Amino acid sequence: MQPWATTPVPRTPGTPRPLRLFDTASQEVRPTAPGRTAGLYVCGITPYDATHLGHAATYLTFDLVNRVWRDNGIDVTYVQNVTDVDDPLLERAERDGEDWVVLGLRETALFREDMEALRVLPPAHFVGAVEAVPEVVEVVAKLLADGAAYRADDPEYPDIYFDHLATGRFGYESNYDEVTMGTLFAERGGDPDRPGKRHPLDALLWRAARPGEPAWDTELGRGRPGWHVECSAIALNRLGMGFDVQGGGSDLVFPHHEFSAAHAEALTGEHPFARHYCHTGMIGLDGEKMSKSKGNLVFVSRLRADGVDSRAVRLALLAEHYRSDRSWTADLLAEAEARLDRWRRAVALDAGPGAGDTLDRVRTYLSDDLDTPAAFAALDSWAAEAAAGAGDDRDAPGLVATAVDALLGVDLRA
Repeated sequence: MQPWATTPVPRTPGTPRPLRLFDTASQEVRPTAPGRTAGLYVCGITPYDATHLGHAATYLTFDLVNRVWRDNGIDVTYVQNVTDVDDPLLERAERDGEDWVVLGLRETALFREDMEALRVLPPAHFVGAVEAVPEVVEVVAKLLADGAAYRADDPEYPDIYFDHLATGRFGYESNYDEVTMGTLFAERGGDPDRPGKRHPLDALLWRAARPGEPAWDTELGRGRPGWHVECSAIALNRLGMGFDVQGGGSDLVFPHHEFSAAHAEALTGEHPFARHYCHTGMIGLDGEKMSKSKGNLVFVSRLRADGVDSRAVRLALLAEHYRSDRSWTADLLAEAEARLDRWRRAVALDAGPGAGDTLDRVRTYLSDDLDTPAAFAALDSWAAEAAAGAGDDRDAPGLVATAVDALLGVDLRA
């Protein structure tokens, strides 16, 4: 798949700060330690609907990771998948009487437009599950040959499942107990009660063809991929084992990220799949969880169509810490619009307070587990002083504008 268009990232004067991130597996903030090139894998959308604010908040978070690394002079190989064949997509297409391929292509195109409008730096590799079917088949065949996978005891539909105990480390990423795993597995796409499985927690690798479903003829038999294994295959073939960060929303910790890591580790015999597992909080609406079942999703494309400035959407979603569950409200958007206006007015001035200390503070806060609230407060303070006429540094407004563009992805001069 083709990703969206990129935007240039200006070079910011001053001293960069190495990035530290919270790691879900170890439950602590630890330094990231990439070499010359950092590997970043962020799980993408299942394109049965438009990009909602929960999606956007996740991709904005990892856009900051990308930008902080680049500020440190590190090249970034960013990989993202698109789950363009899976049950939710097929169910939506059937409900609406639409071809699943057409639905997936349309919503993926809209996702690209949303990401470009939000100025998210595009991935180097943007890979659909459909185009990765040969890679998935290779992975599943090897897991089957190595005894880490098995066929369900079902003559009609001999689906292939992963033995969740194959690595001996299952659960290290989420740190959940088996009861919690069982509950979440059932809620998040698992099939614990499927007859013919050896254990309720074993995850689907390859679904044998059913009438009316898309399927591919392969050495595994006619069928289609399970969900988690696509990310294992796509990441392994573009980043290898031990890449720097696997990211996504907190709802992906289990089962999706736990299994994608376990598949790869069983396949290679190496550990860990990623050196950091990083997860974002959930976005609610007016104090309630935002979900398709409640019908209260807020879509980026709808906000854009209503004339909302994408820069304000970006600022609103980054106003609180990325790991916190938080709510989208009219007040939050209004505050972001006001902040954008203040910052734009400040950088348009002929002079202002010296920018060096502010830039140092912004870098320090962002490098400390992406502390955007503190970074925003530092910029608010500088903008307030500039608006009050403090300082006579004629370079300062331009330096602040450059830093906000490079580090936060907001172009104040547009």
